[in-house]
Amino acid sequence: MHFIWTSDLTSPTYHDALQIRHTVFVGEQGVPEEMEIDELEGETDYIVGYVDDHPVATARVLPIGQDTYKIQRVAVLKNYRGKQLGKNLMLEIERYAHQNKRSYLTLGAQDHAIGFYSNLGYAIVGDGYLDAGIPHHDMKKEIISAN
Repeated sequence: MHFIWTSDLTSPTYHDALQIRHTVFVGEQGVPEEMEIDELEGETDYIVGYVDDHPVATARVLPIGQDTYKIQRVAVLKNYRGKQLGKNLMLEIERYAHQNKRSYLTLGAQDHAIGFYSNLGYAIVGDGYLDAGIPHHDMKKEIISAN
């Protein structure tokens, strides 16, 4: 899998990200379409993972202050799950954050994915909540020594 990053909302990469998100969140999980695209679209960086030039995985990364990225909209197409692509996507995001001198990564994990993120070093912070009717917990990982 190779990755392409973009912040350009007119780019083919961004449109690939939207297609994956629509398939997974709206199509599979029943998230209302009007909730899937929000006011933060223009403030985030997007990553898309490609296998044989087919877009199969995506996430977006929102800067929070000077030291944190919030990872959102993590999705892997159904036929590509269980093949380490989600892990590789998250490791690429971690590399990107390190390159951009971020110390922390945060995310709102759907409860069924907590084990996945825990295995990557994320820890639950705070109480659970519902987002688009789906149970979530916030998680956080330190990636660079804050010293």
